[in-house]
Amino acid sequence: MSPAQSARASAHDLDLVAQAVTGSREAFGELVRRHGSAVRGLLRRMGADPALADDLAQDAFLAAFEQIADFRGEGTFQAWVKRIAARLYVKRWRRDVRLDVVAETPEAEQDPAEGQTGAAARIDLDEALKTLSPVERVCVSLCYGGGLSHAEAAQALNAPLGTVKSHVKRGLDKLRARMAPGVTPETRESAAHG
Repeated sequence: MSPAQSARASAHDLDLVAQAVTGSREAFGELVRRHGSAVRGLLRRMGADPALADDLAQDAFLAAFEQIADFRGEGTFQAWVKRIAARLYVKRWRRDVRLDVVAETPEAEQDPAEGQTGAAARIDLDEALKTLSPVERVCVSLCYGGGLSHAEAAQALNAPLGTVKSHVKRGLDKLRARMAPGVTPETRESAAHG
């Protein structure tokens, strides 16, 4: 590693942003290296398949590079680029899927942990998110993974604020119930029928 690479690797994000504003592609490349995985992870949690997550992350970083002078450092660089990525995903989602956010959507069909026992029954957040309806998943991901406020998510989705809040609350309630300690497929089944 050269001294310049070593200096970039140990620099603070704000220092790298300042260098990128002056045109340093190397500094911006270090920001991409640091935060690319987190941006792709957010997009996958929102529902993007890995290839789409990679494409949208690349688009988000290109947009961030073009708008780098607009970054004011009021939050982290990672949160800023995640918001850009989340907005790009929502735009793509609305165009491709054409879901009506206001419409009620059917519940997830099958429990992916059904029939598993012990350690295999533990469900991580990504798996739990997959059990939400598409609208709940996008709303929760925008507000908690993308860092958007409820109002910003409503604006991005072109949906009423109350509707977005309802989807977020319903989604969070489902996630809490699903992720609660001691919850197994058997206890979920008995609670659903009891």
